[in-house]
Amino acid sequence: GLHVRGQVPISPYIVDFVLHEKGVVIEVDGEHHFTSERMEKDRTRDAWLGQQGYRVLRFSTGELAESFDGCVEEILRE
Repeated sequence: GLHVRGQVPISPYIVDFVLHEKGVVIEVDGEHHFTSERMEKDRTRDAWLGQQGYRVLRFSTGELAESFDGCVEEILRE
């Protein structure tokens, strides 16, 4: 199975979850992530993580609540 770790430092950031063996970072975004300022910070963060070799998957808390299985399927496809 996959080894998922939570609240992992990938300097200078702390990511919600990471699957190192797949090079995937999973971020769970609450409502505060949908302001223009926060979205810009997230884009900068995602770009930096991409430069480090990570693929970033973002899910809103609503997406997880409505379709947890669908989110898991997307993660497993990576």
